[in-house]
Amino acid sequence: MAVHTIDANGLRCPQPILQIILKLPQIHDGDLLEVSADCESFEDDIRRWCTRMDKTLLGLNRTGSSITVQIQF
Repeated sequence: MAVHTIDANGLRCPQPILQIILKLPQIHDGDLLEVSADCESFEDDIRRWCTRMDKTLLGLNRTGSSITVQIQF
């Protein structure tokens, strides 16, 4: 299992989700992706994306204006 990270802080919707999509070819079943973003709609966007893509949202942590999520592939 590999752990991948994306720092999408400073990017606005839909850029954080697009960063995830660009990273998908490097991610394999069982891998973990950690994404940090400070876009106001990121929490809702990532929940919808995980549901649509059938991925497991393992955790969501908020630190100030930044949200970090862990997604299981």
